[in-house]
Amino acid sequence: MEARSLDVPRYLSVLPLFNDLSPAELTHIAQGCVLRRLERADMVFSTGERCEEFHVVVTGQVKLFVLSPNGQEKVVELISAGQTFGEAIMFTGQPYILSAQSLTDTLLLTVSKRAVLEEIARDHRFALRLLAGLSRRLHGLVHDVEAYSLHSGLQRVIGYLLRDQAIESCAAPQARTVSLPVSKATIASRLSLTPEYFSRVLHELADQGLIEIDRREIRIVDALRLARFQLQA
Repeated sequence: MEARSLDVPRYLSVLPLFNDLSPAELTHIAQGCVLRRLERADMVFSTGERCEEFHVVVTGQVKLFVLSPNGQEKVVELISAGQTFGEAIMFTGQPYILSAQSLTDTLLLTVSKRAVLEEIARDHRFALRLLAGLSRRLHGLVHDVEAYSLHSGLQRVIGYLLRDQAIESCAAPQARTVSLPVSKATIASRLSLTPEYFSRVLHELADQGLIEIDRREIRIVDALRLARFQLQA
């Protein structure tokens, strides 16, 4: 999708945060938006920069990450098309506490803080939708902490492969394919694993006949059997 062809009010209308707004209200919000075309590895923002907006990924993918004092990167979250980021820090008046970088060619919609505050003042229901979105993000982060604390590396990898699968106890064996959206190293960092360990687990699962690997394409031979293997790990 080209930036010049995007109907911003119409695009906003399909996002959960904005889909209750009238056409006039959507037009007003759109006036506080800026479209940015990013190439792979372009920075969206860096730790310490002033935050006066939040962001919506229209197409592409963005990673949120932090750097340790020795320069080691930890991926905090992967943001895909239709998802937002930066809302929480925008309201604190503090600078960004992490960095964001495009993983692919990305079209980004930046929504100004001023436009958001004006809409909150006009309709308090908008603030409730913002809070709901932030609550979902917090719930996801708590789930991550639980997984990293209580689950083994093997269980985390299987959980990632099955994250979008509805596994029923009575389901018949069925092959499914998972396309890794980014590099294995990026996914490993997101799961708090080393790239070497992540690759080793994939090959162990392949040796068990649970998956088949074709570069970034992971074919789950039997999702139910893989889920049971996760519980036994």
